[in-house]
Amino acid sequence: MTSTALIPAADLSHLKHQPGGAEWLRHLPGLLQVMLARWSLEIDGATFGGGSVSHVVPVRQHGLPAVLKLQFPHPECRHEADALALWNGDGAIQLLDHDAERHALLLERCEPGKFLADAELADPMVVAAELLNSLWKPATAPFTSLQYEAQGWRTALKVAEATATEDEALLIRAALQKLDSLLTSSEESILLHQDLHGHNILSSIRQPWLAIDPKPLAGERAFGLAPLIRSFEFGETRQDLFGRVRRLCQLLNVCEERAVSWTIAQTMAWSFDSSYGARHRRTVRWLLEG
Repeated sequence: MTSTALIPAADLSHLKHQPGGAEWLRHLPGLLQVMLARWSLEIDGATFGGGSVSHVVPVRQHGLPAVLKLQFPHPECRHEADALALWNGDGAIQLLDHDAERHALLLERCEPGKFLADAELADPMVVAAELLNSLWKPATAPFTSLQYEAQGWRTALKVAEATATEDEALLIRAALQKLDSLLTSSEESILLHQDLHGHNILSSIRQPWLAIDPKPLAGERAFGLAPLIRSFEFGETRQDLFGRVRRLCQLLNVCEERAVSWTIAQTMAWSFDSSYGARHRRTVRWLLEG
């Protein structure tokens, strides 16, 4: 067993400042040992980086590759196992086992596991659109509704407005106006991957590309384009941004106005709790200018 697998990744240190986070980090090495024994796993390399609320380790079970994911109890992680079970490997990694009490998931390992963001493809939006067509399945309970989640964004935006700069306040008010319109005109209930960007799509042998880390919601499919539209890893210019909007909406036959409105609303809400806040607010500004 490599000692690195017992040490929380550096990007989990922020959990110390969340309720229960310091205690969860203290117990993480013991939890890892428990799950290794329960599922007869052997560690197969160093801890994966990049996660913000999970400790993710490559493992082998009876010689076969897999991934062990230990989640800090956090709203983003709620119902991830349910989403993966519903998708059943169609466009997403396969859920192999799940311990709900310990917030532990045993997952298929994507191999070779290259990020779509790093792939040399003529049009990565084609890959993303094909995945979305597979992932968009009718769903209601137990998933949080998009409408409920969006009410949380509304609250967060109003809080942020109190200390925002003049420019930020203008963007916040525009996002709130978009939410007012969206929340009164949406009835669709499709399983949505709330964070489907270029580093949450991996190359795989079983299927060419698979989605990971869903942060699931149930709502209208126009929202499902938002994380891809703002994904600056596919190009950071205004032309790149609107190219993604047009390409995705054409490929998926989604209303461009609604897709842009959802992108503005969520991106602005997430911008105040993100290391990419300035980039996100620039994206919102461009989308509002059209």
